[in-house]
Parts: sequence; C-alpha cells; structure tokens
Amino acid sequence: METLTVTAAGAAHSPVSSYNEWDLLEEVIVGVVDGAAFPPYHIAVEAPLPHNQRPVFRENAGKPFPAEQLALAKQELEEFVHILEGEGVRVRRPAPSDQLQEYGAPGWTSTGLYDAMPRDVLLVIGEDIIECPLAWRSRHYGTAAFKPLLKEYFKQGARWSSAPGPELKDELYNYDWTEPEENEPARFVITEFEPTFDAADFVRCGRDVIAQKSNVTNQFGIEWLRRHLGDTYRIHVFEFNDSHPMHIDATLLPLAPGKLLINRERVPEVPQIFRGWEVFEAPNPVIPDEHTLYMTSKWINMNILSLDEQRVMVERQDEPMIAALKEWGFKPIPCNFRNFNTFGGSFHCATLDVRRRGKLESYLLDGAAL
Repeated sequence: METLTVTAAGAAHSPVSSYNEWDLLEEVIVGVVDGAAFPPYHIAVEAPLPHNQRPVFRENAGKPFPAEQLALAKQELEEFVHILEGEGVRVRRPAPSDQLQEYGAPGWTSTGLYDAMPRDVLLVIGEDIIECPLAWRSRHYGTAAFKPLLKEYFKQGARWSSAPGPELKDELYNYDWTEPEENEPARFVITEFEPTFDAADFVRCGRDVIAQKSNVTNQFGIEWLRRHLGDTYRIHVFEFNDSHPMHIDATLLPLAPGKLLINRERVPEVPQIFRGWEVFEAPNPVIPDEHTLYMTSKWINMNILSLDEQRVMVERQDEPMIAALKEWGFKPIPCNFRNFNTFGGSFHCATLDVRRRGKLESYLLDGAAL
C-alpha cells in the first residue's frame, strides 16, 4: 500500500513561489507538442483565429497537426530546454496526453488540442498554483498532463487550487457572434454563464495583477480570481485595441521592474497605473508571410520570457527585437522558436515559471484597483 507523505503548508519552503514576470527564474515547466491535434471546430475556436486559418481548422478538425511541423517544433523545444538548463534553470516537463481520445459531458463531445502551453492552463500567484476554468471544450482536460507535477508540488508544501470546473454548455457561447466592424470594440464569443479564464490573460507585477477580458476570459472568471486571491492582491482590468482578444502577453508584458514592453498597435495609450515606467515599443515582427501561424498574429514576437531582470529569451531570427533589447539594456538569449510559433505561442506561452527567487512587493504607483 502506498503511503502518502504531505508536507504541511508553511512547514518548509514551498517549491512553488513566483510573484512577478522577472525575478530570478529557478524552476520552470516547459510544454510538449507530442500528439497535438486540431480541435473540433466550434464558435469559441473560430472567434480568435486568424481569418486565413479558419478554413484550415474546419477541414482538419479532430486530426493531428502535420507530423513534420510537430517534429520541427519539438526540436526547438529541446533546444530551449537545453539553453534554460545551461542558464541554471531546473526544467520540468508534462507527460503527453492522447489528444485524439474523445470525451465529453451532457450536451457535447470533443477531442483535445495539446499540452504545449502551460501558461494558458495554470496560473501561479505566489505559492498558489491554480488550475484554470478553460472556455474551449477541446481544453477541458488541459491540465491533465500536468497533474503528476501538481501532486508533487502539493506534497512538498505548495498550495494547489482549482477554479470551478465549467460545464461548457451552449449557454456559455454566443452562437450569434460576428466579426466587429472596423473601429468597433471587441465582441466576445463567451457569455457570463459561468466563470472561465485562461492564465495567459493575466500578467503579474507583485501585488498588482493586470488582466483583460477576452474570448476565453469573462468578467465572472476575473471576479472568481479576485475573491480567491483576497485582499493581498489587486486585479486591474484593461481593454486594449484588439478586435480578437485572447491572451495579454502579445499586447503588454512587464520585462523587469519599471520596464514595460507593449504592442503599439494594441496599446495606443499606456494605462496610468504604469506611470513612471519605461515603455518600450516592440519592433515590427519579421516572421515571413508564408510562415504558418495557426492561432496567432506575427506579434507573437513579443512573447518573451525573462530569466531575471536582464536575461530574456528571444527568437533567434528576430534580429530587430534582439537589437532593441540590447539597446534597452537587456541581455537577449537567442533560441530557434519560429516553428513552435506555428502552434500559437512563444517562450512565455510555452512555460510556467514555478519558482522565482523573490518576495511579494508593490511595483506600481497606483495602489487602488481600477
């Protein structure tokens, strides 16, 4: 019989501890692309997709992504892991899941997507690692591949939380959703039927957490997180100039204390809460038009991972970004990642920083939630 040994919370240093996006990175989870598949086509999937990819997703729904693309992305992930380990970071990996296995609940069935983006499905706030209530049916079991790690962290003293599991009934989705007209605000494909959010719609600045509503994150989900975190943290919700919002880290990303990277097309006016910060505009992306991007725009080039206040991971071919980061005082570490970009993310998306060496502090001048 197996004996369960669990460290009492607070009795030892938690293996999970991360309060912001830039403290010294000590341990990280890096995703895997093994077995990745096109999700069943659904209105929630359609809304944030690039226009040219919607026919591709319809035609290939429920099929594996092309094997040659997966092989190239996997090779880049291994290079990324090798670099991280060489920089002194402990790297953990999930056990790949069978994405073609059908599952469901009353009223719907689905197959999966991938285990490539831990930043989407898990949110670390301090010593709490939170399973997110994901809005896509194809991601209903999006944290399954990470469960062995979650159990391990909990046994070692981490907090392990889970938001209410969504039912994903038809009432959650706006089946009358249509594209917003030019200069119109975003129209969200999800309703307020139940709380849903992706972790990637939040970025952490110590006591302040910056959030956006999107096609996967609703106000109900943000309010659940606000109450779960309590008075220790302040969540600030902003709307950006993005007609298809899904994930904030290709729009606005703090790289170090007082240093903010923005997408100037989506952030024409920097929120006042960042007054006093240096603001860097991401250079135009250089990804060629012919390079396949299934789920993102070329602005995935600003999806950077900070290893500390100076070292940042950047795509090896993105020479304008590398030059800009050097000019801004950072130390860019290049890594081939363009084939991983194909699947909807870059270094920030592909990782979950489990432990950063630092403590809870305030970095923003405005202490009041907006």
